[in-house]
Amino acid sequence: MVGLLDVAGAARRAVGSLCSLVLACSLGIVGGGLSPAVAQAPTPASPANSAPMRLQVVGGLAGVSQYTRLEQPFWTRRLPEVTGGRLTADISPFDRSGIRGQEALRLLRLGVTPFSTALLGLVAAEEPELSALELPGVSPDMATLRRVVATNRPWLETMLRERHETELLAVYVYPAQVFFCARPFQSLLDLRGRRIRTSAAAQSEWVSAIGAVPVVIPFADIVPSLRAGVVECAITGTLSGWQIGLNEVTSHVHAMALTWGVSLFGANRAAWAALPEDLREVLRRELAELEQRIWDASDAETGLGLACNTGQPDCPAEQMIGPTGTRARGRMTLVRVTHEDDALRRRLVREVILPRWADRCGPNCAEDWNERSGEQLGVAVPVGR
Repeated sequence: MVGLLDVAGAARRAVGSLCSLVLACSLGIVGGGLSPAVAQAPTPASPANSAPMRLQVVGGLAGVSQYTRLEQPFWTRRLPEVTGGRLTADISPFDRSGIRGQEALRLLRLGVTPFSTALLGLVAAEEPELSALELPGVSPDMATLRRVVATNRPWLETMLRERHETELLAVYVYPAQVFFCARPFQSLLDLRGRRIRTSAAAQSEWVSAIGAVPVVIPFADIVPSLRAGVVECAITGTLSGWQIGLNEVTSHVHAMALTWGVSLFGANRAAWAALPEDLREVLRRELAELEQRIWDASDAETGLGLACNTGQPDCPAEQMIGPTGTRARGRMTLVRVTHEDDALRRRLVREVILPRWADRCGPNCAEDWNERSGEQLGVAVPVGR
C-alpha cells in the first residue's frame, strides 16, 4: 500500500512540475532567465517594469473565416499593438495543434494549454450540461442564440471557474450549421436512411430521429469522407462548408440552421493570474470586442455561405479565391425550409432533443436549465416524465 501511495505521489509531483513548466514557457518566462516582474512575484508587476510576455494560444478551426480574418490577426497584430509590445502571442488552430478537442477543458484545467478554445460540441462529452447552449433546433436564428448564451453566461463563468480552473474570456459562434448532401432532397424527411456526418451527440440524436444514420467525423475529414462515400451528407457551417469546398462534392444545401457551433475561449486560472492586472484588463476589453465582431461576422456569413454555395451575385470576389487560384462559382441547389420541416424541428426539440439531453446530463440539469433559460425562451425541458 505504501509503495502505491509513493508512486501516486511521485506521479502527481511529476505532473505538477510538467504543468508548471508548460505554464512558464507559455508565458515566456523561461529560457532566457526570469523577468524582473516574475522574480518579484507574488508582488503584481507594474506596467513600467514588466518584461514582454508571449502567450501560447489554441484557437478555433483552421482555414475558416473566423480564424484567418479575426482570431489570428487579433493575437498576432492587435494584441502587441494595444499593449505596446508587452504582450505577444503564438496561435495555432486547435485541429492542427495535436490535441483532441474532447480534451480541451481537461488540458485547460491542467494548464497544459493555458489559453485555449473549447468547442461545446466536443467538450460536452465531459461536461454534458454545456451542450444545452447549442442543442439542435433550439436556436433556429441568431437572435434566439444570443438570448440563450446571455441567460446562461453567469452560470457558465461560475461553472468553468469552479470545476475546470478556467477563466471564461469569450464565447464565439460559427455560422449556422446546415445539411449539405450529395444527392437531391426536398425536405428533411427525404434524408431517411442516408449516412450523415455529425460532430456531436445531440446532432447524432437528431439525425437518428429522422431515420438517418449519424457518423461522427472531424471537420478536417468531411470532404475526404464525402469523396470516398463514407457519408452522403454532412452537417457543418454554411461558409466553412464553402471554404473547404463542399460545393464540389455535394449538390444540395438546406436553409435551416440546425446548430451554430458555439465555442468557449478561456484561460487556465493560474496562467491568467500570472499576467499583470493591467494586461488582464486590456485582454478582457479587447476579447469582448473580438467576441462581438465574431458574432456579427457569423450572422452575416451564414447568409454569405448560402449565397456562395448556390452561386448568387452577392458572393464577394474575395470568396472566389482559393488556395490554388480562382474558384468556380457555386452551383448548389438551396432547399428552403418548409412548414413540415419547421413542425418537425419543434416536435424533435420537445420530444427527443431536450428529454435525451436531460437524461444524459443528470438529475438537476433539467430544473437548472428551465430556471436559467428554458421557461423564458419557451424551450423548457419536460420534468417528471
